[in-house]
Amino acid sequence: MASVWWPCLILALLSGLAASGFPRSPFQLLGKRSLPEGVADGIEVYSTKINSKVTSRFAHNVVTTRAVNRADTAKEASFDVELPKTAFITNFTLTIDGVTYPGNVKEKEVAKKQYEKAVSQGKTAGLVKASGRKLEKFTVSVNVAAGSKVTFELTYEELLKRHKGKYEMYLKVQPKQLVKHFKIDVDIFEPQGISMLDAEASFITNDLLGSALTKSFSGKKGHVSFKPSLDQQRSCPTCTDSLLNGDFTITYDVNRESPGNVQIVNGYFVHFFAPQGLPVVPKNVAFVIDISGSMAGRKLEQTKEALLRILEDMKEEDYLNFILFSGDVSTWKERLVQATPENLQEARMFVKSMEDKGMTNINDGLLRGISMLNKAREEHRVPERSTSIVIMLTDGDANVGESRPEKIQENVRNAIGGKFPLYNLGFGNNLNYNFLENMALENHGFARRIYEDSDADLQLQGFYEEVANPLLTGVEMEYPENAILGLTQNTYQHFYDGSEIVVAGRLVGEDVNSFKADVKGHGATNDLTFTEEVDMKEMEKALQERDYIFGNYIERLWAYLTIEQLLEKRKNAHGEEKENLTAQALDLSLKYHFVTPLTSMVVTKPEDNEDERAIADKPGEDAEASYQPPQNPYYHVDGDPHFIIQVPEKDDALCFNINEAPGTVLRLIQDPVMGLTVNGQIIGDKRGSPDSKTRKTYFGKLGIANAQMDFQVEVTTEKITLWNRAVPSTFSWLDTVTVTQDGLSMMINRKKNMVVSFGDGVTFVVVLHQVWKKHPVHRDFLGFYVVDSHRMSAQTHGLLGQFFQPFDFKVSDIRPGSDPTKPDATLVVKNHQLTVTRGSQKDYRKDASIGTKVVCWFVHNNGEGLIDGVHTDYIVPNLF
Repeated sequence: MASVWWPCLILALLSGLAASGFPRSPFQLLGKRSLPEGVADGIEVYSTKINSKVTSRFAHNVVTTRAVNRADTAKEASFDVELPKTAFITNFTLTIDGVTYPGNVKEKEVAKKQYEKAVSQGKTAGLVKASGRKLEKFTVSVNVAAGSKVTFELTYEELLKRHKGKYEMYLKVQPKQLVKHFKIDVDIFEPQGISMLDAEASFITNDLLGSALTKSFSGKKGHVSFKPSLDQQRSCPTCTDSLLNGDFTITYDVNRESPGNVQIVNGYFVHFFAPQGLPVVPKNVAFVIDISGSMAGRKLEQTKEALLRILEDMKEEDYLNFILFSGDVSTWKERLVQATPENLQEARMFVKSMEDKGMTNINDGLLRGISMLNKAREEHRVPERSTSIVIMLTDGDANVGESRPEKIQENVRNAIGGKFPLYNLGFGNNLNYNFLENMALENHGFARRIYEDSDADLQLQGFYEEVANPLLTGVEMEYPENAILGLTQNTYQHFYDGSEIVVAGRLVGEDVNSFKADVKGHGATNDLTFTEEVDMKEMEKALQERDYIFGNYIERLWAYLTIEQLLEKRKNAHGEEKENLTAQALDLSLKYHFVTPLTSMVVTKPEDNEDERAIADKPGEDAEASYQPPQNPYYHVDGDPHFIIQVPEKDDALCFNINEAPGTVLRLIQDPVMGLTVNGQIIGDKRGSPDSKTRKTYFGKLGIANAQMDFQVEVTTEKITLWNRAVPSTFSWLDTVTVTQDGLSMMINRKKNMVVSFGDGVTFVVVLHQVWKKHPVHRDFLGFYVVDSHRMSAQTHGLLGQFFQPFDFKVSDIRPGSDPTKPDATLVVKNHQLTVTRGSQKDYRKDASIGTKVVCWFVHNNGEGLIDGVHTDYIVPNLF
């Protein structure tokens, strides 16, 4: 079974000090003492500063958080930063009581061995989540002695890409508590001069933003500052929780007096190329669209909405066709047709009529689209000065026809023959994104993941807008012969309006008095050559101000771009070529101190044991290839029986117990639209206490049924019995077996768990808990986990099912409880006001023996006030 969540950036803290106290939470209060505002569990974060310096699109960012332990015992302080996926971490330091522990970048395998050695010696280690569309998360926790101070400092760098005519810089703001000194400072230096500069925050009104934000630009320099006061940070005038939670986005562009700009500093050059005012090259587009069964419902509706908008943007000189694939392939027209008003109207009718069906034949769908483009060109049915593009959208893996990814890649590569680009859009997470990305990259395109959110149609349309306006094809960047080393990619199939081509390299020798760059390309009406000449003395004069930002930025930009391109090439390389690319990328990563997929950063306490260290890793995109959308909530019931509802938007969870007699059957999930039910039967300990309040109960039997598929499965601690159209099959927990049929997959992992999936969007995991057979009291039991429910209907109900639709809750008035380690609070949910207690439950999906602690607010009295009705409403007569 694929892991149900994947760490997107791991930081494992290898400290000999055990974390003390309850896990830190923004909701927690320390004991009964009166603590200052902005203190959570004794830790006060009194300063958070983000300092960014951008020179020639290259951003150098330093995030510094300072905290003090106000408690009279040691406490755990945490540092969370979300940074762009395209960024490389270059440094991380910890300063505890004035002593700084620096970071060192090492080869990943070296760092991994040190980490594993420390774990085997019982050092504490933390594994960290998470990934979104544009960001990945870096987290570290460290023990802080009473009264001590700690400073966390993370540095990362990235090359800002030009997108729809603007450079975009994202800073995630999420302090989780009020911070006395909170500031974002961004300095921008652009030798071409700045033409526009803007900043906006997704989490604050324009009125408040106006007084906390300053932005200005003049000539080559721009500045943005965001400094909200404590009162401006509050979510309401009397609240103690922070309003700061979302994206802070800076956009800018530069003056473009000429199509290109070359900058040379300290023997390295960078060439930015973005011509304007050219006519658009006509395009011939084959839209290859997946209409298999898994696209049913919202996905297909959003695809249609996006295609209808795209048709509005087609120009009359463009040509197009739609190729639909499921188990077989069908097309709108036999050949490409011109985007005349009449044809576009007919195309709209065709798009609206698209229906889902059958399997997924990616190979034949792509080959049909490529063949159409090739024939149109060979038969001169499209303009000579036009360019061809394949755009493929799929939400799953090939499962009919040619289904081997490497063979499909070979077929597509041979069919395209380097003549035009392929763009692959992967809808959702239930697909092999690496395959889509590799296939696009080796055909001069790129892949994009389309996230299953309410704006998926806008994501699709946004992608199309990026490639809708080619201004040049066959772009070649030429530089003085024998004068350049280490040149980055300098040929591009297309230049699209609103984007930018960036090439960098090293100069041979220091005595270059002038430098000439030629750019050749095919335009809509003629061939063009742009020449850029650089006068070195003028360049030196212009760049005297560069110390305003930071020194060797062009060299670091060159290293960043080179590593990024080597890692991309490596994805499709084999054997000796792959080894060479890996060695080059690793060498540069170590030399320039970048945390890339080949390296890790190690932070060591110099005077302590060598094994006490922290490790930071950067993953590849494959770390996201899990079938669970990254921000899906999840729900489970395990143990006594403990129900837990995790709500990622709140970064928190609610939990409750159901106390009922052994033999009782409870309705967990019922979806009348899908015909799906899940029920569970309670068992008791071997020798239960006569006092019912202390009696332990568990789920000993689960029944999962899908009436539409005529499918039932009964899971007990001894066996799994499957009825498929009333024909029974029985399996033991000693088996490792996979059962598949149309729209259904059931996998038993020997003595661990069982995974059941109904199509794309409904996945359950049953975990087996085994105890010592001769244990006098305890017995084997089952845990039930919902890892994906996004395809279930709004009518779904049951003890777990009622929470599948978004719901809101508010926690306030946190106060000491009867147990000093577990504060009480007031929870407002479903129009009820309840008293809840901070507690924790275990999540056993990854490890059925140890589990992972999940902190939650515990709702008393069988979930009363949280669940609809009362718990006895959910008792049913039998498993099915």
